Amino acid sequence: MNTQRQNHLNDIALLMIRTVLAVVFIFHGGQMLFGLFGGHGLSATAAWMGSIGIPVPTFSALAAGSTEFFGGIVLLLGVGARIAAIPMTFNMIVAIVTAHLSAFDVRQGGMEYALTLAVVLAAIALMGPGSLTARRLLQAIRGAAVNSPSPATARTA
Repeated sequence: MNTQRQNHLNDIALLMIRTVLAVVFIFHGGQMLFGLFGGHGLSATAAWMGSIGIPVPTFSALAAGSTEFFGGIVLLLGVGARIAAIPMTFNMIVAIVTAHLSAFDVRQGGMEYALTLAVVLAAIALMGPGSLTARRLLQAIRGAAVNSPSPATARTA
């Protein structure tokens, strides 16, 4: 397979990974912050965090929820994804240490899922988002608009 085709496939794969991660984090962050998708919102998230010994629970809930919700949006857009993936990875490591360290199996409240998310986010931080990002899309649209003939030019051609 030629290099250009492989790079294109890599970009598609990274877009797929970013999209699924974005959905997961927007969903979970929305639950934590706003009570969306059947979540309990910021005050309940803060109360739970306080109950397991996380310091400054309201701030911690706001920081974790914002990291997940807004980080998910950034991952989806691809612009700034490397930077956003760093605090998101840290967020998952904190989740592992504070809530999931007792087991590996997710069915037993273990770290399996959070660990997977942390590793994939760390890979995005290292690799970058690929070339299929909102910035590239806007550049392509602008480039097409600049390079397309005006109606007057099109009639004479």
